[in-house]
Amino acid sequence: MAKSEKKSKAAKPAKGLKSSYPYYLAGRAVAANGDLDVLDKYSGKRATRVAMADAAAVRKAIVAAHKAREAMAQFAPDRRRDVLEHCVRRFGERFEELALALCIEAGKPIKDARGEVTRLIDTFRIAAGEATRDPGTLLELQISPRTRGYRGMVKRVPIGPCSFITPFNFPLNLVAHKVAPAIAAGCPFVLKPAIKTPVGALIIAEILAETDLPEGAFSVLCCSNEDASLLVEDERIKLLSFTGGLIGWDLKARAGKKKVTLELGGNAACIVDADPGASLDHVVERLVFGAYYQSGQSCISVQRIYAHADVYDKLRKKLKAAVGALRMGDPREESTFIGPVVDEQAAQRIQAWIDAALKGGAKRIAGGARQGTMIPATLLENVPRDAELYRKEAFGPVALIEPFDDFDAVIDRVNDSDFGLQAGVFTGRLDHAMRAWDRLDVGGVIVGDVPSFRVDNMPYGGVKDSGQGREGVRYAIEDMSEQRLLVIRDPTEEV
Repeated sequence: MAKSEKKSKAAKPAKGLKSSYPYYLAGRAVAANGDLDVLDKYSGKRATRVAMADAAAVRKAIVAAHKAREAMAQFAPDRRRDVLEHCVRRFGERFEELALALCIEAGKPIKDARGEVTRLIDTFRIAAGEATRDPGTLLELQISPRTRGYRGMVKRVPIGPCSFITPFNFPLNLVAHKVAPAIAAGCPFVLKPAIKTPVGALIIAEILAETDLPEGAFSVLCCSNEDASLLVEDERIKLLSFTGGLIGWDLKARAGKKKVTLELGGNAACIVDADPGASLDHVVERLVFGAYYQSGQSCISVQRIYAHADVYDKLRKKLKAAVGALRMGDPREESTFIGPVVDEQAAQRIQAWIDAALKGGAKRIAGGARQGTMIPATLLENVPRDAELYRKEAFGPVALIEPFDDFDAVIDRVNDSDFGLQAGVFTGRLDHAMRAWDRLDVGGVIVGDVPSFRVDNMPYGGVKDSGQGREGVRYAIEDMSEQRLLVIRDPTEEV
């Protein structure tokens, strides 16, 4: 089992991966070194090596993006669409390679890895459609005698160079949600992928390098957090988009005048009403998916389950059986549902939170002993409300369940959190569904399903400590562009 992200002894590259990967500076591959060992998250052995960029390379990437801003703005919408459609085709041709790379570098079960490649393709396909769809508007300015003869029009123009910082858990699709809208909007960019899972982003860069994007339009650089500070602070960058932990608020404070969008996680809740609007078997199936998919390493993983007292005992019993039946093992095997968490440090933290909750009076319904980076799917009840497992983001295969009697009171309980990304509600009552939409302090309310549901064209983001701004291709394009007004006066009309 994986023990750490430190360099391991020499080993052959994992099957399906190259022995090394370059970074991409201003659209060109640079095999500067092999300084970064990327581990197979299941075996703990080195899977491949990746070139690490230094501060000088990051600075060159920013300069190149700044120089490319006019060329990208003038790169015609149909040509942006063609670039994105080329990526869609190439991702399809390299589908299994991308899935295997994800399985190896992220420890994601192969079925889930294929699902993420599908979403990568979906996201680029959506962006291709948006590339030629400018939501400009015509303004009626003739609102009084003094404005007769004036007409107004608004279009969107690229904001300019963008910097992107992405996390380890969705190393394809969370990259796609920044890169694809940037191309559609006409913005050059510099991307720093997570150094624990950089391979997918570098394959995307390799495919982008096959296109006719203007020189300097993109750079994909693995670098240290210290060197990445240039992406946050350099004034030539006009937008910073960060997905990751609460450090995002510090980055925002250092970002100066540039626009900042943040997606910083959550501890998502799901309410199961007395009338859930579906069979309990279906509810259990979705809760298990939502809580334990890719070992719970998702910002919208189900972490808190609130079940009405009328269904609590039955739901608890069914969940115990379903969670206990999940297979943990090698993520390459088709039957595996629970794979490793990203590293030993994460595993130790998750286990410590579980142990602290149990010590504080919680009861284990399902779960077992940790094995290195493998944590069995765990379900607890009676978790103290001041426990870290209750208050913070677990980011692992663990959820808690507790009963409620009053729907309005449970909404208050869900809202008693520093986070507010998405929430799920299983209810057969329309008034409860609408009340949840009105009162839940989150970015999205999912009725009839778990908060883990996401489609790549919907607005996605949160409130409170979960961040600011929205992803989803069209919404990201709005952040990556500015409105520009044109007013035309007809001189033949008297004012």
